[in-house]
Amino acid sequence: MILSDTMIIDAIKTGWVSFDPPVDIDIQVQPASVDLRLGNTFRVYNYAQQAVIDPTEDIDLDSISQIVRLEDKPFILHPGAFVLGSTMEYVKIPPDLVGRLEGRSSLGRLGVVVHSTAGFIDPGFEGNITLEISNIGKIPVALRAGIRICQLTLMHTGPVARPYGPLRGSKYQGQREPTPSRIKNDVEFLRRGEIKVGES
Repeated sequence: MILSDTMIIDAIKTGWVSFDPPVDIDIQVQPASVDLRLGNTFRVYNYAQQAVIDPTEDIDLDSISQIVRLEDKPFILHPGAFVLGSTMEYVKIPPDLVGRLEGRSSLGRLGVVVHSTAGFIDPGFEGNITLEISNIGKIPVALRAGIRICQLTLMHTGPVARPYGPLRGSKYQGQREPTPSRIKNDVEFLRRGEIKVGES
């Protein structure tokens, strides 16, 4: 069951779900979702410094620029560009809810996509959510910190036995800024034979 606005507001007031800084209930809580705002930090790949990305190798952080924009300076997202951003809010999801992140229609109509695949927020996750932002249109779009960039829906799962977090060795728990891929950690498991190809 998807949480309605009244259920979301109750969850926020009781601390079942938390957002830091707090969300503006009158503006950000929608009928069945919460709008989250864009943070002021972006990570951009330096294409001239990185010939190829190999998921089995560490990503060269020298090939990724971190750009911080103040609220009065927009980040210009050019056509075809791909950047990592993050939500302004540090989100805490309890172990009996799952989140689903979607872009806002108003930005989608400008050609801005906020996640390539990472729209699923596991039970037990906490952190600033990394956004995979692309401009699939043909006109540059100015993104400003603090705009409502995406919407988070919350659904009941029932209690889970192994929520996202330290016990699972979750790679992105507690992230505070746009976090590059840590897929190499998965590959290392395969190399050590702890997980055999074909096993679920």
